[in-house]
Amino acid sequence: MRQFFVVFHRYIGLVMVLFLVVAGSTGTMLAFYDELEALLHPKVMVVPAPPNQAMLPPLVLATLVEKRYPNAVLNRIPLHQEAGKPMRFFLQPAPGVPADSLQNNEIFVHPYTGEVLAERKWGDISQGMINLMPFIYRLHFSLAVDTIGRYVFGIIALLWTMDCFVGAFLTLPQRQKKPKQASLNQRIHASKAWLSRWKKSWHVRWGSGAYKINFDLHRAGGLWLWAMLFVYAWSSVAFNLTEIYRPVMTYLFASQQTEYHLPPVIPAPVKPQIDRPAALILGQTFMQKAATAMRFNIHYEDRLTYVPNKNIYLYSVNSSLDVSEKTASTKVVFDANSGHLLARYLPTGVASGNTITEWLLALHTARVWGLFMQVFVCLMGAAVTGLSITGVYIWWKKRKAKRVAKQQSSRQAMRHQPTAAV
Repeated sequence: MRQFFVVFHRYIGLVMVLFLVVAGSTGTMLAFYDELEALLHPKVMVVPAPPNQAMLPPLVLATLVEKRYPNAVLNRIPLHQEAGKPMRFFLQPAPGVPADSLQNNEIFVHPYTGEVLAERKWGDISQGMINLMPFIYRLHFSLAVDTIGRYVFGIIALLWTMDCFVGAFLTLPQRQKKPKQASLNQRIHASKAWLSRWKKSWHVRWGSGAYKINFDLHRAGGLWLWAMLFVYAWSSVAFNLTEIYRPVMTYLFASQQTEYHLPPVIPAPVKPQIDRPAALILGQTFMQKAATAMRFNIHYEDRLTYVPNKNIYLYSVNSSLDVSEKTASTKVVFDANSGHLLARYLPTGVASGNTITEWLLALHTARVWGLFMQVFVCLMGAAVTGLSITGVYIWWKKRKAKRVAKQQSSRQAMRHQPTAAV
């Protein structure tokens, strides 16, 4: 069984190495996504506030954007406005308009004047530096090949999750056989000896040769960072392979029903009967009732989203139930025609499965504990890359040693062959 796990760890690691190196190296930059965007494009990402002037309401800005882009619709309206930052709107083709008709899909709007500051096709690196960070995100998420890459990365993440346990198991020393009638003292002594041998797996023999140091870095690094490696692996499944993640978490833990469980409307309506201003008021009303009933505080509004294929509105806020001030997962879901409340989602404190998921995703994206977590995630990205490279080095050295041993064995066999008589 142990030999099977050795082979599994070795070859699954070789399959994953390219993907983990890409994910790790890009992840070091994504930990500071917003900061790097502001540094690279200050004229777009930083908006000075005019004196004695209030920001325009988000719905007013959305209307101005739709007038400027008549072939597009805004199904997701950001509601959270921050001083010094532009409002970002994502365009989608209007009903009946070809999907590829929009030259750009992300619009940066001056929150005080409604002026369009810049636009881009999110993630299209052919547009230059304006899309550098989105392109890095696409590399991290899907190798920049979108749907196919997302599923491939999801499968890799699933293998990575399993390999976390396999790798940890392989660090355990094999237990020595005990006498059938071992005394209590003998059992205690055997357990202490086993722990003493496992303790070596957590150390690096710095005074040894290059191979041993590399081997110890791979083994000890995997042990010391095991918890976060598992967090990254399983949360990557949540991001990329929801078809696996949701059923597993629902089976293992209590989970809330959300918009994902609602069936699509066929045919999808061209336009909801409830317009955006009325939907916003409904969302605010439903959320305030939920806050009163469940005793949580609303910190700020985040977005109002219309989902055409299900004909529903989602209204989300950041609340005291969210894991940090950077996440806004508290939401209500209601019918876009009747206004009937369909579901509400409270990120923590209600269902253990949802609480675990929210923490996994927040840890993965460095949305908790401020700068400390951003630096930590940045270093973890480098660590994932390093563990992948050390693993390949171990495989290569062992493969080379086997090849040399095989060649030597062949030479010895040739020497011992009897010489034919003349």
